[in-house]
Amino acid sequence: MKHFIWILSIAVMIFSCDSGKTVMQGDSSDPEVKNDTIVITNPDLEYEIIIIEPGFDSWLITQKPRGFYGLTYLENKNRRFTIEYNMRVYDTRYSTKLYTQEIYYDPNIRYGYEVNYLLYNYFIYFKEKYKQRF
Repeated sequence: MKHFIWILSIAVMIFSCDSGKTVMQGDSSDPEVKNDTIVITNPDLEYEIIIIEPGFDSWLITQKPRGFYGLTYLENKNRRFTIEYNMRVYDTRYSTKLYTQEIYYDPNIRYGYEVNYLLYNYFIYFKEKYKQRF
């Protein structure tokens, strides 16, 4: 096997439809980062995004800063990317090593800027690293 992906996992878990929740708890605007794992949760644990990808956090600091893109732009891009990504999860023509699990992204829920920013950048990273086109 020429290329092996140890873990590729994005999980956005939704337990409620309340759109007024914040993304982060506390004063820090930076997500918790440990060993190329980025975890963003809200205080009530209604949803979270977990990105486990070697090299993602070091790649992220080279990208456009938070605030560069508008929230609407990020939401629209994430909707499109998520739909395409999820179609590939179930399409046997695509590698199950790249497309491991569905991403639950509900366009009716306001996830906030941080979740949308990190999800958008993950899709860009994924496209560049694995030479994918969405």
